[in-house]
Amino acid sequence: MAHVSPPDLQGPRRRAALRLRNATAVSLEEEVEDALRHLAGELGLTRNDTIRFIVREWMEKNAYLPVHSLYEDGDVEGSA
Repeated sequence: MAHVSPPDLQGPRRRAALRLRNATAVSLEEEVEDALRHLAGELGLTRNDTIRFIVREWMEKNAYLPVHSLYEDGDVEGSA
């Protein structure tokens, strides 16, 4: 992977993301399923939404996706 340029990886990553999005079920080991159910309950998400969250976080932290950061010192439009 270190020798492949990011533009060359973009197509396979998009195809993989579409396959994951369209997959009806991802089967995991029982201990992983238990941890996933526990985390989904804590986050108040469905199992699939929790998997999406985990994958997105992993991809951002490993520089496969741009990080969406909050700029807390900037001006905010609107009112609270």
